[in-house]
Amino acid sequence: MLMRLGSLCLTTLVLTAASSNLAADIESGCQRADLLLHNGIIYTADAGNSEHQALVINDGRFVFVGTDELAEQLWCDAERVIDLKGATVFPGFTDSHQHLEGVGRRTKTLSLFGIDSLDKTVAAMEQWAADVPPGGWVLGRGWIEREWQGERRFLTRWDVDRFTESKPLFMPRADGVSALVNTKALNMAGITRDTPDPEGGRFERDDRGELTGYVLGQAMAPFRAILPSETDAYITDNLLRGMRSNAALGWTSTHDAGMSWRQLRLLQDLRSRGLMAHRVYVAIPIADAAPLLERGPEQSDDGWIDLRGIKVFIDGTLGSRGAALLEPYADANHRGFMNRTTKEALMPVLKQALRAGIQIMTHVIGDRALRETLDWYLEAQAAVPKSEWQQTTLRWRLEHAQVIPPSDQRRIKDMSVVLSMQPSHAIGDLNFAGDRLGQERLSYAYPWRPLIDQGISIIAGSDAPVEAGDPRIEFYAAITRARLDGSSGVGWHPEYAVDRLDALRMLTTWPAFASFQEAERGSIEVGKQADLSIFDTDFMTAHPSEILAAKTVMTIVDGRVVYQAGDITE
Repeated sequence: MLMRLGSLCLTTLVLTAASSNLAADIESGCQRADLLLHNGIIYTADAGNSEHQALVINDGRFVFVGTDELAEQLWCDAERVIDLKGATVFPGFTDSHQHLEGVGRRTKTLSLFGIDSLDKTVAAMEQWAADVPPGGWVLGRGWIEREWQGERRFLTRWDVDRFTESKPLFMPRADGVSALVNTKALNMAGITRDTPDPEGGRFERDDRGELTGYVLGQAMAPFRAILPSETDAYITDNLLRGMRSNAALGWTSTHDAGMSWRQLRLLQDLRSRGLMAHRVYVAIPIADAAPLLERGPEQSDDGWIDLRGIKVFIDGTLGSRGAALLEPYADANHRGFMNRTTKEALMPVLKQALRAGIQIMTHVIGDRALRETLDWYLEAQAAVPKSEWQQTTLRWRLEHAQVIPPSDQRRIKDMSVVLSMQPSHAIGDLNFAGDRLGQERLSYAYPWRPLIDQGISIIAGSDAPVEAGDPRIEFYAAITRARLDGSSGVGWHPEYAVDRLDALRMLTTWPAFASFQEAERGSIEVGKQADLSIFDTDFMTAHPSEILAAKTVMTIVDGRVVYQAGDITE
């Protein structure tokens, strides 16, 4: 229940101001602070999601939350005072599944996001390829056939060969776990019609057995291996661009689901130079995780970079028919693929992670991948005596987890597994998920409300650059379960949408718990780190369409303004 501090008794004021003697503080006169924000609507996301007008920050932490009158009386010597002009303040928003370097990279390569037809997509690639010299790579990302008008099919090499005969092309689909390659790239990689599919992947073939150029999962690896090398300066610029873009949207933290050691080293260098724009919680891909398992979790002294996770990949995606299902697809005679990481490779890592205090973050989308991963989690936990665990609160995660039968929902609850889900995935995937799954399985796909009703916390992310990476879209999708124009379709189950308070917690308190930072972040409370996402629109009361049009007013991390719109008054 929302509360306005001005109507509360002195005892509550004492608690809110974290003072043992509020009257004495008032009598002592002005107190110094770094920043005072007033004339706002402040949602704390504390136990009661109390609502206030003003807050004060000093040395990177909240020292007061309360009324305008009391803030100005106690902290009249604040170094910086900002009039929020009625803007809405939330605890810092966390994107709980993102790929930071890719967010920055997409600003410099061909982006096919938002193009609404096959013909327009191919035309955009042809225009981009025209500026690539012979022998140079045609690179980009983001095509997505499910959102096209007219013909909806996977791209093939025959769509692009006519204008890329002398130029290899590698163009990942929006999901990032499948891609289009052209004939030139196939030849360079030595892939022929006789090449067997790799474990955990597939070279798509037509009815005659000819390679189409659409590759899934581990079948992308031969092409990634021959891409031109990139300089540290190029990757650093991508990281910096990604952070600045995130901060402008209101993100104060991201969970990076698979950052390389090289990217992490360059990110740490940016931190040492004071160039971070938000916090980053890092998971290393399982193939490179040995040093992390040996050393254990690491955190920078200032809390801006936290290394604690291992990213595991099990299946593909629903749109590409790569998600591993218990029963065949409704529109294809197969069950997807598993074993992007095999059980044999995974089990030793799970056991080491228990002993080292490392969090496991596993990509599972289909119900078969999810069920088997839960089995493996339990098997590893049974194999290692609890006396050898670094900690008993594991908070192991399932990333995406889009198809969850009711029996596995109960197991997730019993195992205290954290679910990392992307609301924007659902409102895109539901355009075709009924075709892939059929209506019966659709009844337990993206089941946010049933999960929360069972006491299972969900952390929300965007999977950018797979999706736009915009907190407004994630919040909107969570509370509406509808397309951005407000429409929906058969089998979308609008009753699975969440209420606004749960949507807020999906972006704040629950991600803090999932990253072992609930004592430091996730809510606006005295003593916690001062991370804030501030918008010109009240997400808790506005019409959903107004949330999509909201503007970021200010983003604050650790008490430092990392993004500010131009109309702020001081």
